Amino acid sequence: MILIDPPAWPAHGRLWSHLVSDTSLHELRTFARAADLPDRGFDLDHYDVPDRRHDDLVAAGAVPVDGGTLARRLGASGVRVPGRERFPASRAALTARWARLATPSSAHDAAWIAVGDDLFTRWNEPHRVYHGRLHLAATLDAFDLLLAGSGLGAHAARTARLAVWFHDAVHGGEANRDEERSATLAVSLLGAFPGVAADDVARLVLVTATHDPEPGDVPGALVSDADLAVLGGAPARYTRYAQQVRAEYGHVPDGDFRRGRGEVLEQLLSLPSLYRTPQARARWSQRAAANLRAELAALDHRPFVA
Repeated sequence: MILIDPPAWPAHGRLWSHLVSDTSLHELRTFARAADLPDRGFDLDHYDVPDRRHDDLVAAGAVPVDGGTLARRLGASGVRVPGRERFPASRAALTARWARLATPSSAHDAAWIAVGDDLFTRWNEPHRVYHGRLHLAATLDAFDLLLAGSGLGAHAARTARLAVWFHDAVHGGEANRDEERSATLAVSLLGAFPGVAADDVARLVLVTATHDPEPGDVPGALVSDADLAVLGGAPARYTRYAQQVRAEYGHVPDGDFRRGRGEVLEQLLSLPSLYRTPQARARWSQRAAANLRAELAALDHRPFVA
């Protein structure tokens, strides 16, 4: 069900309402686009709606509720993004992380800062639902978690972190082409900075297209496993991820999406090992397999047979 609260939230010289779904992000995005709400109004789990749109959205089918009811229904829906995840994905937090990747000679370089600003803008593009700044922050966190036991040196670790920043910097929903374009972007934006191995960054970005690093490629394994960490999350977190993916591909008809998504899940389940680092296998393998099987069953796809 689509819900809307009263326009009571002041910002930018006017009052705003929140528009949510207590069922799915796909339902929310479908309703919003049908009502000509811009994607830029989407904020991770809700749309910010100007006061002048409140009544016509109610006329279009949104159910008016008070703010407390909306918050409770959103919280129970499983799609709410809590504050503890919102802040690490904020501009301030991500800008600070980018700054820590600068070399001493470029720490205050306007060009380095500009690259970080460009990347944040890309990750914050309004069409993204899953492949956005929340995913970037979570992947950086997963990388840091895995790095602790990897034995990777500081220079290689920095190169791999840069690859995490670039791995979905270009996202148009085209498998492999997105990674290729992201790798090209990495070379273009990083090539002029001394001490930055731009070609190595690009190579690691391309690893995320297949998630099949060569044996012994420790940086590639770390980047690949960090990108797939969400698959081994708690069931509630995984369910939200699956909802985000469906909403991001909301333009795809349901039958086509179910078939395509089912093929992806079966391919992942058929891999000899989803994760390539011992740290990731120990932390996430069993839960990832359970999550993937549960989603496949929910899609009403044929059961996976080992």
